[in-house]
Amino acid sequence: MARNAVVHVIDDDADVRQSLAFLLATAGLAVRVYDSATAFLASLEGLQPGCIVSDVRMPGIDGLELQRRLKGLGVMLPVVIMTGHADVPLAVQAMKEGAVDLVEKPFDDEILLEAIHTALERCNHQGGPDGDTARIQGRLQSLSPRERQVLDGLLAGHPNKTIAYDLGLSPRTVEVHRANVMTKMEASSLSELVRMAVRAGALADG
Repeated sequence: MARNAVVHVIDDDADVRQSLAFLLATAGLAVRVYDSATAFLASLEGLQPGCIVSDVRMPGIDGLELQRRLKGLGVMLPVVIMTGHADVPLAVQAMKEGAVDLVEKPFDDEILLEAIHTALERCNHQGGPDGDTARIQGRLQSLSPRERQVLDGLLAGHPNKTIAYDLGLSPRTVEVHRANVMTKMEASSLSELVRMAVRAGALADG
């Protein structure tokens, strides 16, 4: 991690910006905050290296559009996306656009810090861990056809009741399949499950 690395936090919620600035400063990380993607884009000249932590849903330019614009401008800073549960489909698309990690709100401080440190390391060492990808693909292959259908429903942002209706199952049965998916994928949260699926290319055609 470069000594002068800066974590660029973009969120339209002032309370979130303040709490993240405090958390990152306490962790010994340099941080700059922006109240919108527009404000961040306006400060690109002389931008310090590091990573970006952006909310996925913001007025004006959202996290997804921000990634597209940065890519078009040739700005290759790693992006960590923050998302609410209802924003899962949008967050999935953001990861397909190149975000390196996904943190679901409300998030645990340690999980966010781990994601940021991973992004900062990625800034110095481009390229993904092929071994991790292979392991995740192996876990995907261990899912039964029904478990894979439930996974697809989760990645589309559907609640258990909707998945149950679509598959002609009871909500309780979907809960059981969902628990099996989390166990087989070794995922501790929905955001981790999304991250794994994107890394393994499970959503490449979605």
